[in-house]
Amino acid sequence: MEMKNYMNSFRQVSLLLLTLLLSINALADHKNLIMGRSYEAFPETMSALQSEIKNAGYTISMVQRVDIGLTGMGFKTDKYRVVFFGKLDEIKSLPKKYPKLTPYLPLAITIFAEDQETILASMSPRFIAPDFIKTEEDNELKIIFERWEHDIENIIEKVSNIE
Repeated sequence: MEMKNYMNSFRQVSLLLLTLLLSINALADHKNLIMGRSYEAFPETMSALQSEIKNAGYTISMVQRVDIGLTGMGFKTDKYRVVFFGKLDEIKSLPKKYPKLTPYLPLAITIFAEDQETILASMSPRFIAPDFIKTEEDNELKIIFERWEHDIENIIEKVSNIE
């Protein structure tokens, strides 16, 4: 049963990474991707990322190791994680009101080592907003998406500037 749960989690992370990578390739403008680069080592950057997520009022729901799966498939990679986070009340209430939003929750920031630097990336809520915000009745969701984007940008900006 644990293996089945692991495989389901791995598939979800793989889908998230595939979506992230496709959005990088498919979109010439980078408005749909929020990125940052830290010149600190991976462990220090990972610690700072988790602290900044908490400081922004979010709860970390899971840190998924991706490097194990990638190396198992023959890729050479260093440290690679996806940090899932959100606000508990939003994660519970939003899918009830907007079921199609479920695959995008909780929010996620990908963090990976690249040589002596650490890269952070997250899909901007702006990427999915047109699929959900179609009328003035969706103003509540528009405000939430704007806050998420602002918070993710701030988190990544702060982590990118640690010394």
